[in-house]
Amino acid sequence: MTPESPDELFNDRAQHLLKVLVESYIREGQPVGSRTLSRDSGLNLSAATVRNVMADLEEYGFVTSPHTSAGRVPTDKGYRFFVDTLLRQRSAGAADEVISELRRRLDEDHGRDPKAIVAVASQVLSSITHLAGVVTIPRQPHQSLSQIEFLPLSESRVLAVMVINGRDVQNRIVHLERYYSAEELRRAANFLNQQFGGKELAQIRLDIVEELTQAGESLNQLMRDAIRVAQQAVGESNQQGEPEYVIAGETNLMEFAELSNVEKLRRLFDAFTSKRDILHLLDQSLGAEGVQIFIGQESGYQILDNCSLVTAPYALDNETVGVLGVIGPTRMAYDRVIPIVDVTARLLGSALNSRR
Repeated sequence: MTPESPDELFNDRAQHLLKVLVESYIREGQPVGSRTLSRDSGLNLSAATVRNVMADLEEYGFVTSPHTSAGRVPTDKGYRFFVDTLLRQRSAGAADEVISELRRRLDEDHGRDPKAIVAVASQVLSSITHLAGVVTIPRQPHQSLSQIEFLPLSESRVLAVMVINGRDVQNRIVHLERYYSAEELRRAANFLNQQFGGKELAQIRLDIVEELTQAGESLNQLMRDAIRVAQQAVGESNQQGEPEYVIAGETNLMEFAELSNVEKLRRLFDAFTSKRDILHLLDQSLGAEGVQIFIGQESGYQILDNCSLVTAPYALDNETVGVLGVIGPTRMAYDRVIPIVDVTARLLGSALNSRR
């Protein structure tokens, strides 16, 4: 017999059975059999009727049967339908304890250091959800160059010291093609401060390209070299050794059977260390509104096939400057995790704004 069309398949009965199956698997971590669904669904259905519905759900890719069990488990597609259509998030009242803990930890005295506050947020996310908490370091929405100086380190390296927004100091190592004396570096810094002081870094990057393209021949060699040095100093690459995000609770993932394989864990921890893939996923949430959820293969990275990433952007002065979230198995408790991530993003933004 040909299975029903997807529209016909997803009547109230099928949706309810899928919801019960997903919730049971999230809670117990074991494949769910038809007898269990018949008993727990509250629909007074026979096990045979349930088996027929499950066969149709499997045909359309919402559930699958592991080789070692007669029961079924949700697929990524099943989780997605559950999250988008069937999930009822826990009420705000149920999150009062969580909000209280977040506020208490974030309101502790961490000075004005945003990295310290971000580290606390990742620890709180991890401890409350029992998953891995990840928070990107906030990007400053407006960065203007107040002053730049150069200090010689070796024959081919110079330390560029930049004062941003009148108070933040950034140090970057710049590699040069030839040796420059301290006097030459001083004159180069004076020229750059005169040309670019007070401008936004983003505008400086554009001006530098224009200067080198249009006015290159009219500048003397030192000024051309100064602009090239500035091009490296104000480039968008991250500062030497500075972490782009903070992660806490990675070892929590060892408690889940589906992630406990030693080789799988090693590759997952390697991804946390290298950061590139995780950052790419987090960056996708920067321009989004509200909570974003990547389930299993939706991430596009094989190492995260058995994982879900729940993220939300956080803002400074109403402008998005970073993203936070949790990483865990696809069978995470979405009804609990989603509101926790959402409220943490709001409280982190509030904590950062209050310390400006």
